[in-house]
Amino acid sequence: MGTEFCTAEREGNVLVVTINRPERMNALHPPANFELEEIFNDFEADDDLWVAIITGAGDRAFSAGNDLRFQAEGGKMEVPATGFAGLTARYNITKPVIAAVNGVAMGGGFEIALACDLIIASDNAKFALPEPKVGLAALAGGLHRLPRQIPVKQAMGMILTGRQVSAEEGKELGFVNEVVPQAELLDAAKRWAGLIAECSPMSIRASKESVYRGLDEANLQKAVEGKYPAVAALFKSEDLIEGPRAFAEKRKPQWKGK
Repeated sequence: MGTEFCTAEREGNVLVVTINRPERMNALHPPANFELEEIFNDFEADDDLWVAIITGAGDRAFSAGNDLRFQAEGGKMEVPATGFAGLTARYNITKPVIAAVNGVAMGGGFEIALACDLIIASDNAKFALPEPKVGLAALAGGLHRLPRQIPVKQAMGMILTGRQVSAEEGKELGFVNEVVPQAELLDAAKRWAGLIAECSPMSIRASKESVYRGLDEANLQKAVEGKYPAVAALFKSEDLIEGPRAFAEKRKPQWKGK
């Protein structure tokens, strides 16, 4: 599809998605949100794409969140059913998504990153949920994802003050996986994507689904004994046969992803 406010490039089994509004610090307005929704719809449906990376154009911002200037200029704010950037309300996606955070990730921008499975940050990245400072609240998942990903008191310290957190502090708190120099950011995110892509995509999807759905269960036994569609798909897949066969034959597996 032709896009104006973002780009999507395939690199083997990896899709690199770039929010392309650097003049607005990659803040999102409705056209950008709906473009991103379509890109992630296509990613989810494509059996040959196993991992996605989302980043922002330029060196200042991953995303400054909701485009408040667009709203102030009279634009009507609409968000697709799948949420901000087509990700924050996409609850059932089993393919991994990596946020490569290059600079500012504020408000909805931070919520996009929190909706991803991994966050790789440049050393100049800044994270915050500053919505209360402008009379709003982080209602695109930030208020619920952050205290599920780091200790509640630390999450509340960010939520109730709107303070900015550096990439290094984000790593210390636990929501950032790795901090790298900005020039190395995309390569680092692709390295993580490559490590994931070396594994069976069916196994990865089963693992991701089991983790997130299991966390919603009341206790460990219910989580372990839960019924997960991606796990059922794994046990019906060609990958389940290929993995042990490749191990026995001492060769690299040829994953089918189905």
